[in-house]
Amino acid sequence: MQAHVGDWLVIEGRTLGDPRRQGEIIGLVHADGSPPYRVRWVEDDHESLVFPGPGGRIEPHPVPPSTGRGVRTEPGSRGER
Repeated sequence: MQAHVGDWLVIEGRTLGDPRRQGEIIGLVHADGSPPYRVRWVEDDHESLVFPGPGGRIEPHPVPPSTGRGVRTEPGSRGER
């Protein structure tokens, strides 16, 4: 698993009913992008150092996957209003 600052860490719940956690990677400990990661969690702005387990994945999105805030489109592109 490798990440860049600005990527998103998504951790799925381990049991039925556990919420998905999403956080922006705001810092790397290792230059090669390997864990641990400094993460700011979406639900409460809490920051922590994380070693993701098997339920975690990296998503290289510019915004959290669950919100869509801040999405910009160019004229003529899909999603133009």
